[in-house]
Amino acid sequence: MKDTWSEETLRQLRAARHAGDGAALVALLSGQPLAGVLQQIGDALGDAVTARVPGATDLAGRCIAALGERDWEGDVELTRQLDAALGCGPVPVLRPLSVDLEELSGLLEGDPVFGGGRIDLTTGDCWPQQVDSDERAEDVEDHERWLPVWCEGSRDGYRDMELFIATVGDADFADRLEIAIAGRGAFRRFKDVLARREDELHRFGLFAEERQRGRARAWLAGNGYRPVARP
Repeated sequence: MKDTWSEETLRQLRAARHAGDGAALVALLSGQPLAGVLQQIGDALGDAVTARVPGATDLAGRCIAALGERDWEGDVELTRQLDAALGCGPVPVLRPLSVDLEELSGLLEGDPVFGGGRIDLTTGDCWPQQVDSDERAEDVEDHERWLPVWCEGSRDGYRDMELFIATVGDADFADRLEIAIAGRGAFRRFKDVLARREDELHRFGLFAEERQRGRARAWLAGNGYRPVARP
């Protein structure tokens, strides 16, 4: 079994997930570790369980165990969804919304000046604050249609860098990263140093995406919704 996700296997994963191809998803996951992509695969895996795709139940069990061991923000919410799909727990009292967690994360953790926005509750589309139109301006106060999203800034993103540095096995490289995140311009310097090690840059990309998706999932649950695949 491989110990990391290559760009090609990630591409295949996202293609299977977006296509709703449960069989392809299960086949791919069966030959890969799950720990690095739990938030990416959880919803699609739950759909595969519901559709009774062979092998999906066992993978969902592995996913639940890994989520419990990791216990990041958003992991509890995903565990509850998978438990419900397996028939091992109650269905979460959350309204389904076909929102992309990556897009939502961009609203939540974008530039504090231009970040934030709203979610169209009829489509699940995420609209950044700076993107406006006459059509949206007319009904922006329609709370049946729009869910406001306030930007929460970069604090969580900075914490992601700190936590990632603690996982770097090369002490010298970890020290360089620690120095990079001190003071203003920390994010840019961190990425510049990280770019010198392609393997660590790739690993951080997965690490940060998992944490961002988890935070977006937790925020969504806190507002009464759960993400579902788009039709």
